[in-house]
This record gives sequence, structure tokens and C-alpha cells, in this order.
Amino acid sequence: MLAEATAVIQAFLSSVGAAVFVPVIMIIMGMIVGMKFKDAFSAGLLLGVAFTGMSMLIGFMSGIMQPVGEAMLNNVGIDLPILDGGWTTMSAISWSWPFAVLMFPLMIVINIIMILANKTEVFNADLWNVWGKIFTAIGVVGITGNVLIAFVVAAVQIVIELVIADSYKEEISELSGIPGVTCTHKMIFLSAIMYPVDKLLRKIPALNTDMDAEALKEKVGIFAENHVLGFILGCFFGVLGGYDVPTILSTGVKCAMCLVLFPVISKYFMESLSPISEAVSEFMNKKFEGRTLVVGLDWPFLGGCNEIWIAVIWAIPVTVLCSFILPGNQILPFAGIVNIAIAVPAFLVTRGNLPRMLILTTLCVPIFLYVGTAFAPYVTELANSTGAVALEAGQMISNSSIDGPVWTYAAATFLDFLNGNYMGLIVLIVWIAGFAYTQYDMKKERAARVAASEADAE
Repeated sequence: MLAEATAVIQAFLSSVGAAVFVPVIMIIMGMIVGMKFKDAFSAGLLLGVAFTGMSMLIGFMSGIMQPVGEAMLNNVGIDLPILDGGWTTMSAISWSWPFAVLMFPLMIVINIIMILANKTEVFNADLWNVWGKIFTAIGVVGITGNVLIAFVVAAVQIVIELVIADSYKEEISELSGIPGVTCTHKMIFLSAIMYPVDKLLRKIPALNTDMDAEALKEKVGIFAENHVLGFILGCFFGVLGGYDVPTILSTGVKCAMCLVLFPVISKYFMESLSPISEAVSEFMNKKFEGRTLVVGLDWPFLGGCNEIWIAVIWAIPVTVLCSFILPGNQILPFAGIVNIAIAVPAFLVTRGNLPRMLILTTLCVPIFLYVGTAFAPYVTELANSTGAVALEAGQMISNSSIDGPVWTYAAATFLDFLNGNYMGLIVLIVWIAGFAYTQYDMKKERAARVAASEADAE
């Protein structure tokens, strides 16, 4: 019965995708908090349009970038045996786990308990990405063979996800221009590693200035315009891929188009989410005496921030280079080479400072490759046992852009110390230390900003 229910849910999610599933959740939530059906339906449908547009654009961009990365690898002539299936393949494999369907109620119940206990102000509407918790649980089962422990670890991940989303809600609202929303995607777990490093980078005067895309535009003029910058980057990658001149120019124009349209599509996220977030805030003010609930969403509403895409494009040659020079790496970057999961946390911790974003991105690329390599045996075993993905005999599969790689690896493998392997436990301790420091320092900085604001008001 459980396996059948899981299969039905997997088939439904695969057939409709986030562009339908998330808007349905938002329409239901809008009506619960008092929106008229026509207003909730209109907002939800526009959100679906925004998700679809962003997905199409990312798919188009991946179609440009993946051949570039493959050409670079072919030019070097290396042999990396692990196939990169990207996040979509990992999602399909995760949903093939027999106990996957139980993660839905676990996530919802924990969220409700934390809201009622005043431990979070985030209502996580990103039920689509529940597979991220399932993926971690699969790793735990691969090490321990214990399903109960896997769900305990997943429950801890759900709690931490809400805590981090709470921490960044003000920054996300300011950076995105969309009030009442935050990001509850597991990719922001990497901020626990990036934030302490960024604090050190801020001590370098040249890196602690206003250097987001707008500031860059003021300094270099037309060369920082979206279409010009996209064209330059596209041509650069065409050269790296060994393309001929017409293909180089064509790649440049296509990349220019992507950077021009990302901010356009992001405006529809703002237009669709604003009425829902306002309705949620009004509802919470009535029910909880002044509490303001924010809506937790997948990352695409941040897609209008050009800094994210510059970092994503920058990470592609860095990933390819690292893949064939890092000792121990065995994964061939392909489906996951357009790595959003590395750019979004870098964007949040630096508040869009491009030089620091590119440094953090460069430093963290090896983490993704090593974690992708380490997870290959567990992912391959599940894929073969369930038939979720058809693999040739001896073929291994993983992902070169696993969301929140440090946490995912540590949470899944720390119990392997019982077998004498302490690496996962050490990595978990490092992540916890980074998380604790990040939470402490962000609260201190927020308090300082509030004090400064009050002083100016006086």
C-alpha cells in the first residue's frame, strides 16, 4: 500500500512539476487566510507562469552551457566514470524510495508545531522540494540501514531549514524586492560554510565595497549592462569550448538573451507573491497579535538578481577545471553543471557583492564534486534496486551540484564513525560550528543595525 501511494505521488509530481504543484498550494493557502477565490487563483496562476518561464529559461541556458562544459572536457580527454544526472534525476531516484511518501506529513507537522510554539515565522509552502529531505534520508539508510534514524535526521533538517530561512528573511526581502517571502530550499545550508569565510573576506578593504551588479554598471558603464555582459560571457565560453566564430557569436547572443530575460520573469514572481504574502500577514496579525508570517519558497523568485547568474556562469569553467585536476574526483560534470545551489547561498551571505561571490563560488566547487563522488554508491544502489533510472552494467550515477553538499554529506554519513570512519562526523562538527557562528553573528549584526536606525531616528 505504501509503495503504491508513493508511486502515485511520484507520478503526479513528475507529471505536473513545481509549476503546477506550488501554485495549487499557494491558492489553497490564500483562500485559508481569507483571499477571494478569484484573487487567489489569479495570483497562483501567475506564480505558475513565473515558475514555467524561469524553468524554460534555465533549461535554455543549460542547453547552452552543458555542451560548452562537455567540449572542454573532451578537449582535455579525461575519463570520469560517474554519470552526472542533475537534480531532476536525483529527485526521481529519491521518490522511488519506498518510504518517501511519509516525508510530506513529517514536514508539515513540524512546521505547524514550530509556528504554534513561536519558534519560526516561516510557513514553508515549498512542499515540492520535500525530496531534498528524502535524498538525505537515503544517504542515512545507505550507511545505517535504519529507516527510523533516517527520518530523525530528516526531521532535524526540516527544523534547521526553517531556522535558516528565518535568519535570512529580511535580507531576502531586501535583495529580491518581494515582501513577506523567504527561501526554504536546502541549498542555503551552504551559507553555514560560506558565511565565516565571507566575514574574513570583508576584512579586505577592496572586497568590502558596494560591488553588486548595479554598482558595477556605474563603474564600467555599458560593459555591465545585462545584454552586453551576457554577450561577453557567452563568447568567452564559446572560445573555451573550442567553437568556431559563428557559434561563438551565437552563444554570446543566447547568453545575452538569458541575462536580459531573467529579471523580466522575476517581476512576475513579485506580482504574484505580493498579494498572497500580504493576505498571510493580515491573517497572522489577527490570529497571533502582531506576528507576521512569511512564506517559504523555492529559490526561483530570486532569479531576477543578476549577480546569481554571473556566479553561475563563472562556476562552469571552474567546475570543469576542478573536475579533472582534483585528486579523488570521479564525477563528470554534465546535467548539474549549471549550479544554482552554489550561487544562491553566495549571493545571500555577501548581499550580492560580486567579487566575494566569485571567490566563495571558486572555493566551494570542489565540495560539490567530492560530495557527488561520495554519494554515487548510495544513489546508484537505489536506482538499480528500484529501476528509477536505467543504468548500464557497472555504471554509477550521482549529481555534481547536490544542494547543501556539506550538510547532506555530514548528515548522511556521520554515523559511519561506528564503523571506524570519522570523516562524516568531523564534517558535521565543522558544519555545526559554522551554523552556530553564522546565527550568532547575524543576530549581532541585525541588533547593531536596529540600534543605529533608532539612533538616527532620534
